[in-house]
Amino acid sequence: MRLVRSLFVVLFAAAALSVARQQPAPIRFQAGAHTYEWVRGWGTLPGGKTLGNTHGCVVVDKQDRIYLCTDTENAVVVFDKDGKVVKTWGKELAGGLHGLALVEEGGKQFLLMAHIGRHQVLKATLDGEILWTLDYPKESGIYEKAEEYAPTSVAPLPDGGFLVADGYGRSWIHRYDKDRTYVKSFGGPGTELGKLQTPHGIWLETRGKEPVLLVADRENQRIQVFDLDGKPVREVKDLEHDLLRRPCHMHPFADELVVADLAGRVTVLDSALKLVAQLGDNPDPAKRADNGVQPADWKDGEFIAPHCANWDSAGNLYVTDWVSSGRITKLARVK
Repeated sequence: MRLVRSLFVVLFAAAALSVARQQPAPIRFQAGAHTYEWVRGWGTLPGGKTLGNTHGCVVVDKQDRIYLCTDTENAVVVFDKDGKVVKTWGKELAGGLHGLALVEEGGKQFLLMAHIGRHQVLKATLDGEILWTLDYPKESGIYEKAEEYAPTSVAPLPDGGFLVADGYGRSWIHRYDKDRTYVKSFGGPGTELGKLQTPHGIWLETRGKEPVLLVADRENQRIQVFDLDGKPVREVKDLEHDLLRRPCHMHPFADELVVADLAGRVTVLDSALKLVAQLGDNPDPAKRADNGVQPADWKDGEFIAPHCANWDSAGNLYVTDWVSSGRITKLARVK
């Protein structure tokens, strides 16, 4: 009996070792004091279904539910922290929902959304009820028709107003007050400080002495910093050291800022906008910023075209790639 029992233990241990050897090694990235692990298969849909083109943003609510834009009739897909789909909505928003921002009013959260196909900014509940829509800023004198305006991002302001980036239109940023009344515009096309080429994502930085606006000035390969009157303060750009290739969106957590860089990686900056780390850099330039790269050619640990990245309350990162089949990745912060 002892011999049989010993043999069983040996066989069980050998089988366990064999299984362990078959498990791929974890993929981890170091970013300053923090370590992130690529969570394989997170957000994968059952039955081989695909998300559809993920050409939009990611936000995380107070319950750590993750909201992702797609170009399908499931314009907003909501995941729990384990990657299970909780709900979808937005059939009327199919084809062009691009920017998402959470805003809190009276203890409740709402979504401000930028839609490039409808040429509008919208406000919705977290369940998808549209509360209002805002058309193109005719008052600015910049546009003759709505089709010239393709807003990509919205940044809420502390007073209830908000800023809108016309990233795919004429490269202006427009300010509105809490009543959705047009206030002013700044930026406009160009390469000099204060001018923009595809101001793709914007975010209000409130961690300093005075709030400032951060602009992912994508085709100028930089982040620009503006005061809230629209005056340029400085730029963050270092072509010599390949700091930013094509920055799309950025979001803060604690003393860091994550930047989704369309050209194949995610960059983490500190509160002074200095480099902390670059994560998941794709070694193949031909795959970077290519919407057509198919799932068979994706590799764990490598991004294709990071379009937006955001944090949950525990400092985990969620990254969406701009790919036609749809991709979202979780980078779990390892304690």
